Amino acid sequence: MDALSVLLQNVHLFETKYYRLNGAGNWSYSLTRQDTILFYLVMSGSFCIDVGNGVRKAHAGDIIMIPSAHSHTSYALNHHSNDAEPLDERLINCKGNALDIHGDGDQSSSLILIECKYDKEMIRPLLSVLPSMLPEINNESDGRFEVIDVEIRLLTLEAEHERMGKTAIINHWASIMMIECLRVYIESLPEATDNWLKAMKDPFLTKALVAMHEAPSQSWTIHKLAEVAGMSRSSFAQRFKEVVGIPPLTYLMDYRLRLAARYLRLQQNSISRISELVGYASDSTFSQAFKRVYGVSPKAYRQQHQQQILA
Repeated sequence: MDALSVLLQNVHLFETKYYRLNGAGNWSYSLTRQDTILFYLVMSGSFCIDVGNGVRKAHAGDIIMIPSAHSHTSYALNHHSNDAEPLDERLINCKGNALDIHGDGDQSSSLILIECKYDKEMIRPLLSVLPSMLPEINNESDGRFEVIDVEIRLLTLEAEHERMGKTAIINHWASIMMIECLRVYIESLPEATDNWLKAMKDPFLTKALVAMHEAPSQSWTIHKLAEVAGMSRSSFAQRFKEVVGIPPLTYLMDYRLRLAARYLRLQQNSISRISELVGYASDSTFSQAFKRVYGVSPKAYRQQHQQQILA
């Protein structure tokens, strides 16, 4: 398995919702979301989107991923309104997942907006290094996106008809879109970058990353990881820290504890079993390490999460 695949194997999107937005004239709106990944698919026309640090234009066939912006404004091409209509309440109350947004003029555009919740702990390191908007993807201009072209046609059909399994289809579509947007972004990273995702392209470091993610419970040492990477111990340790920004075993500890937090939230294993799954020799060692990072014991963390669900 490749490094990006193992990085994403415990990242799950859920509570996916989608809307068909039909803009007419000089339309504009604002949208506020917390802990949500957004995707825009431009079905027809063009529009602009502003997440607060620059405006992006998008045209028919383009896709934009907004990984973690708190709020943004969208508006008709060449029309920026300071009194954009807040869309949050209208989306909650819209019928049939479709919404018309009107303004003065003759311009028209049709967008599909998809929003997804995600496991914050598992995706945190990834979101921390992504730009506020991932580049538009134009299916007509680049053959690499044939997979997206298929998904666009599928989503168009799903958006137009009410059929069994629609929610599952949209969930899978969102996951595919996220993966495609991420790998295109990673492939475009320049060599001279401090973004740790560059490690996904490193032929040596990827081997070590895959090993840690596939077997977090194994008793990894710098020497063992260097052997997996096919490097000397010192060269591996130096290269990993330079590219990823932290030493290999620090990265491993962070991943183990994020994975443990996910297992605790899932409520499917005992704390002793979770301790084993993430590579700790004893429950007490695991509890101490977990408390240093999360501020509470594994038991208290699980109880807090359960209370949040019941609230």
